[in-house]
Amino acid sequence: MKRIVWMGIGVAIGVIAFRKITEAQSNLGPEGLNRAVGRLADGIYDFTDAVRHGMQERETDLRAALGIDSQDAVRR
Repeated sequence: MKRIVWMGIGVAIGVIAFRKITEAQSNLGPEGLNRAVGRLADGIYDFTDAVRHGMQERETDLRAALGIDSQDAVRR
């Protein structure tokens, strides 16, 4: 019974190691580099979009607090 348990553990470790090695190999090639750069670019885009949205909200809040109409600011 102990041998079956240890054999099962060994098979599980082998499967996990095989998956990790296959994943690492796919990340080393040009396709993996393209995916990594694409994820980075998407992250930067999402971050800048969130910052712009926050800036617009804050500007609206400040204009309302100061009583400045956005139409007056455009005319000046």
